[in-house]
Amino acid sequence: MPHARASHLSRRGLLAVGGAIGVGAALTACGNTAAKSEEKAAGKTGPWSFKDDRGKTVKAKTTPKNIVAFTGTAAALHDFGVEVKGVFGPTKTADGKADVQAGDLDVNKVKILGNAYDKFNVEAYVALQPDVLVTAMWEKDKLWYVPEASTKKILDVGAPTVALWAAETTVPKAIQRHADLAESLGADVRTKKVTEAKTRFEKAAERLRQAAKANPKVKVMIGSASPDLFYVSLAKMSADTLYFQELGVKFVEPKVDAAGFFESLSWENVDKYPADIIMMDNRTAVLQPADIKDKPTWTRLPAVKAGQVIPRTTEPIYSYDKCAPILEDLAEAIEKAKKVA
Repeated sequence: MPHARASHLSRRGLLAVGGAIGVGAALTACGNTAAKSEEKAAGKTGPWSFKDDRGKTVKAKTTPKNIVAFTGTAAALHDFGVEVKGVFGPTKTADGKADVQAGDLDVNKVKILGNAYDKFNVEAYVALQPDVLVTAMWEKDKLWYVPEASTKKILDVGAPTVALWAAETTVPKAIQRHADLAESLGADVRTKKVTEAKTRFEKAAERLRQAAKANPKVKVMIGSASPDLFYVSLAKMSADTLYFQELGVKFVEPKVDAAGFFESLSWENVDKYPADIIMMDNRTAVLQPADIKDKPTWTRLPAVKAGQVIPRTTEPIYSYDKCAPILEDLAEAIEKAKKVA
């Protein structure tokens, strides 16, 4: 799961592991409606500050316009009405299409500073004249996908950084924090599109709660595959699966390693934990079910034989629009699941 501590894990371990107020001043009685509309269209102006999930209050003389963000964070901001100039992280697949983590971003319009872990073009970052850098946080005070070797150079550019929890939180909290940031940057987070997506999200959450309640014996395993190892993750260590757990979903509980996130199994021991549904890491950097169909121990698993393997959005895009379908898909899988393990 992505919440792995990047500073302490190998690339293999990293791949295995893997939160509204209107803007502008009120119009005076004599009115300056045109000016107000113009300000709203351009975004919030004037002094800006935002308290991020490190507890740091980030400040700027004016509201940031040149925003650089981790791809998934940029996708969430996009859903709330904030566009970024540059991104870093999985953005395009090998065939030039949008990566699953890019959401609805126009990947041909944003400047891609790095398309993979440990890749970040500092010179291109400087050229964007960034006002702020925004990313996720899987470990306290660690900037996700900002290479440790380049961190000092990136910080020396002078743009403040904002970090939002992707671990030690839950999906609703993570979505709210992304909405808070978007609002601070001038977005209207109460548009019809956003409110309708929120309603769908809430309905999906209730559906999942009811599915779990109606099928209490169905157990779910969180998996991620590499050529040599199969990783079973602990639900409570990630915002998505912790939230599913709070809604009543029953998960396999592996004997995790020292980092506390997952257990590494050899393919010979992939049947260590019985499971009725397997949620498989959907990120492009890890093996997908189609890639491991030649592994006999995998194909013999009861959930695999029953066709009860579903994708897991390991690094969710924290907007209501993108998280509602995740809840709906898991609810449907549990509603239809047969007890096979």
